[in-house]
Amino acid sequence: MTRLLYVDDEDDIREVAVMSLELDPDFEVRACVSGAEMLSVAPEWRPDLILLDVMMPLMDGPTAFRNLREQPEARGIPVVFITARTQPREVDELMKLGASGVIAKPFDPMTLASEVREYLA
Repeated sequence: MTRLLYVDDEDDIREVAVMSLELDPDFEVRACVSGAEMLSVAPEWRPDLILLDVMMPLMDGPTAFRNLREQPEARGIPVVFITARTQPREVDELMKLGASGVIAKPFDPMTLASEVREYLA
């Protein structure tokens, strides 16, 4: 079973993402509503991959990512950012942080699980 942690402050998008990922019987999915929640859940639950929204209130995705990298138990968990900001320069900045990849918003719920599988390979 592959553990995925999906982090997004928008309820509707988070619900659609979790439902579409759970269509894959090999995925166990948990969701967080904020970067702060992710920072408490990830070290304990140890997901195989984190899908992290970039634009969130209080703590944005890149800040949450940097904080995650400071936690010894969670440092090595791969992170894929989910964002509507997909200009090459913006994607390059996220990749320079150490992201494993970037998935564009809005994503296609029918192909999200297969997109995520590519980052797990």
